Amino acid sequence: MGKRIFMYYLTSIVGNSQKLDGGAMFGNVPKVVWSKWIKPDESNRILLSCRALLIQNSTKNVLLETGIGAFFNPSLKERYGVDESKHVLLESLHHQGLSEEDIDIIILSHLHFDHAGGLLSAWSDNESPTLLFPNAKYLVGKVAWERACYPHPRDKASFIPKLNELLEASGRLVIIDSDRCGLLDDNYRFIFTNGHTPGLMHTVIRAGDDEGSIIFASDLIPGTNWVHLPVSMGYDRSPELLIDEKKEMLELAIKQNGRLFYTHDPHIALSRIVQEENGKFIAVDEMRDFKRLEV
Repeated sequence: MGKRIFMYYLTSIVGNSQKLDGGAMFGNVPKVVWSKWIKPDESNRILLSCRALLIQNSTKNVLLETGIGAFFNPSLKERYGVDESKHVLLESLHHQGLSEEDIDIIILSHLHFDHAGGLLSAWSDNESPTLLFPNAKYLVGKVAWERACYPHPRDKASFIPKLNELLEASGRLVIIDSDRCGLLDDNYRFIFTNGHTPGLMHTVIRAGDDEGSIIFASDLIPGTNWVHLPVSMGYDRSPELLIDEKKEMLELAIKQNGRLFYTHDPHIALSRIVQEENGKFIAVDEMRDFKRLEV
């Protein structure tokens, strides 16, 4: 029997960047340590990417997340360090020969503003943001959707007012309650974690036999500095649970010879994982933003 080959083109799509407090991003890691990894600004904030993953084959353009976008008003842009006034994600898609109308499916790991804000048009003083990607189905996990509809006071500020209503009104919202979706082929599956936020949905793409899988890490492991097990964020709802879930994902990546895709790492988009003799997990074979990676 011949070798099975699954062909996709993967492209990291750069969106608007943000700046968040370094102490919040590194949880219980002392500043004297984390500031050597990423240098903070005068307000103690660190630069973070909001990166999406475009997956293309002969029939579909699938986009994993949309980043923070440009929907914030000027005061919130200042608070969260969103320097760009334009919708960078749309420009990045344009550089790949695509418009928002060309996207068939958008998979959202959760609905925090820095992962779903790019669904909205850029801020205007005269009108409310509108929903973009008019031909796309919006895939959201059931538990994550419920959390966005009924947030806890601890994370209410992480969600976008009215976004849920816009998604429902579109008629194109698809709630995911299993590890598969009929809109996608059998090389896609989902795994769910709860340590960062309830029902965080990670897309796993089975690539060619020599490539292993691609795992969309989202906020479980926002970048290579968070691969080390003890490192978690102050934003996580349950750091100990998150660390257990992170260990499972890292072990899965090693078992499948897979690679993690990072949404927030300012420099690295993709890496493989190895575990050293002392048990520490580290990122290797790191790749910066890339165009049309064949898998």
